[in-house]
Amino acid sequence: MMEKVATFFKVSKEQFVNSYVSEFGCEKDIAEEIYQNIKLPKRATKGSAGYDFFSTVKVTLKKGESVKIPTGIRVKIDEGWVLQIFPRSGLGFKYRLQLDNTVGIIDSDYYMSDNEGHIFVKVTNDSQTDKTVELDVGTGFAQGIFLPFGITTDDDTTEIRNGGFGSTGNCK
Repeated sequence: MMEKVATFFKVSKEQFVNSYVSEFGCEKDIAEEIYQNIKLPKRATKGSAGYDFFSTVKVTLKKGESVKIPTGIRVKIDEGWVLQIFPRSGLGFKYRLQLDNTVGIIDSDYYMSDNEGHIFVKVTNDSQTDKTVELDVGTGFAQGIFLPFGITTDDDTTEIRNGGFGSTGNCK
């Protein structure tokens, strides 16, 4: 039996628009339109472990090019669990699409950070054969898997998170 350990939400419209405009220099009305069409992550099949994250921007990446994609998503995760983000298998296999930090780690306390826990995913086309990666708006490009984790018996950490990293993309 699978445990239900998290819930996905959109970040606030203000958070998404401000970070999108700041990153790409877009007009606010373009970012607001993009915000309206954000899709929450979803599993493709009943047996899927990964929740697909969908691109909020049209992306064309030639060999060696990178882009940070703002997902507009935040996630509330039970303590003792982490969301790990990977490229979708097919994109990695066909194009060597890679996450710049190898695996994205979304901790349970990121949800309440200053940027509302807005998840950004930076990808690079690491093709060795000059293939171009094209992602349309709404295309699944990354997948997130929830995993439990442990801590050491002598762990006495008391620090509280305030912030994270990320932002991205380009205008339509």
